[in-house]
Amino acid sequence: MILPNILTVLLRIPGLLFAISVHEAAHGYVAYLQGDDLPKRQGRITLNPLPHIDIFGIIALMLFGFGWAKPVVTDPRNYKNPKVGMGLTALAGPVANILSAIVFAIVLKYIDKYNLVSNRYVLIMLQQAYLINVYLAIFNLLPIPPLDGSKILFIFAPVKYIEFYYRFELIGQIILIACIFFAPYLLSFVLQPIAYFVFTFIDFILKLFP
Repeated sequence: MILPNILTVLLRIPGLLFAISVHEAAHGYVAYLQGDDLPKRQGRITLNPLPHIDIFGIIALMLFGFGWAKPVVTDPRNYKNPKVGMGLTALAGPVANILSAIVFAIVLKYIDKYNLVSNRYVLIMLQQAYLINVYLAIFNLLPIPPLDGSKILFIFAPVKYIEFYYRFELIGQIILIACIFFAPYLLSFVLQPIAYFVFTFIDFILKLFP
């Protein structure tokens, strides 16, 4: 595995703490909007990163730029439509990260255009925050339990899929651990092609700003 240097890892910390916080807070907020106050009662609708930290997911994010946070626990019985509600709640996290990435991209564009920041370390932190938000969104969209992608399929999948999901959720967690050890291959063959389309979309959005 090719690991980043210590300085790069340290400069990733602010961006990854923000990324996991906005990701999980979005899950909790959308669940709350649908009638489930469990995330709010558990203190998960917050940008404070401490309630959201999963130690293994944080390590993966620091080393490889992708990973996961502590999942927000919701009670689908409180949703008006539990099947669709679970999917929308899952979708909220990646969408929040993509929107955050767009904001960071716009900030970086104007910093570069008007030479607003000369400190290279601040620039690296912003660049890392941008990339981490993109890759956190993409990684969580993979249809592997318990990642968001597997739950987004709830919107379209038959009930049998939901039963399959809960039955094989533990296997999905083992796959996630394997992803850490095969990170370079995952980045090259799975995440990078998806990232290309995301970066292309963000570039299109940037062109809308003078």
